Amino acid sequence: MALALVGSFALAGCAVASLAPEPPATSPATASIAAPSPSPSTPTIPTVLSPFTGLPTQPDQPVLLVKMDNTTYAQPHAGLTAADLVYLEPVEYGMTRIAAVFSSTIPTRIGPVRSARITDIDLAAQFGEPALAFSGAQHLMYPVLQAAPINLVSPTVAGKGFTRDKSRRAPYNLFLDGTVALTRAPEASTATDIGLTFSPLPPPGGRPATHARVVWPSSSATFNYNTTTGLYEIKLNGSFAGAEEESGRQHASSVIIQFVNTTDSVFHDKFGGITPRAEVVGSGTGVILRDGLAFDVTWSRPTASAHTTYTLSGGQPMPLKPGQVWIPLASVTREKQILASIGTATAPGSPSPSPSRS
Repeated sequence: MALALVGSFALAGCAVASLAPEPPATSPATASIAAPSPSPSTPTIPTVLSPFTGLPTQPDQPVLLVKMDNTTYAQPHAGLTAADLVYLEPVEYGMTRIAAVFSSTIPTRIGPVRSARITDIDLAAQFGEPALAFSGAQHLMYPVLQAAPINLVSPTVAGKGFTRDKSRRAPYNLFLDGTVALTRAPEASTATDIGLTFSPLPPPGGRPATHARVVWPSSSATFNYNTTTGLYEIKLNGSFAGAEEESGRQHASSVIIQFVNTTDSVFHDKFGGITPRAEVVGSGTGVILRDGLAFDVTWSRPTASAHTTYTLSGGQPMPLKPGQVWIPLASVTREKQILASIGTATAPGSPSPSPSRS
């Protein structure tokens, strides 16, 4: 209909023009003076897609990793909804902590911020020389952190940007202004390809899976697919993960359950708890969740500075859904238990009920 109307107006315009008297002739000199000069064309700015989310972003954005607590005292997290990538990594006593990667958006309040671990060095290496914000570290680890290609931002190294929130319980009350943190790390590397691929549509071959529960000895993360939003709602340690900056819950567009070998490191806390090291360099198996589907994948990262690729059985890259990506680093010793949890369950927004799991 719109095209027909446009065509009618065009024809009407032609008819009026044919009936209008011809304008008086002008001399070439007059015509050249009256002719308007062409306006310069506006340069086209190419769309830049984030290599971490597959969504539009600004070019040359610096990378900031922030270590965050992952206990009930950390809830609700601040700034986490703005992270591009969210890693869940094992720490002492079978617990987990969060390594959140910010680049597309840098919040002015992130936290609660906690201490660094040996796995953070291995995670950071694939981003070049990013900024790493943390509250502190075991004294034996400081020389290792300082020797790594990382721009360190902590209250002792660069105190500006950190504040204590007196309304929260210590030590779960340290928060960071990410924009200030990056001024303390002006040489932080910018976002580049780390091996992730994205597509708005899933590839063929996925099996229905609206629920998955990843477990560690003293921690868990549950991902329930919401058919209305097309995102995974997240439970951490049995409770829905809250967001301080907005009402609602933490959610992910894609989830990469990456099975890794976990070994004891030489580091330990003051109570004797041994720090585990998640071996994220090497290869292994995993499961990627997106659009209510599960895909079995193989992951590979030959060296610390190499990309981490996730491929399907045929060797083709497994595309993620554009948006925030959560990557729980799960121990291979619990692979069967975790795989058994992946399947259909009561999905928020789903019209068909089925047995729920927490």
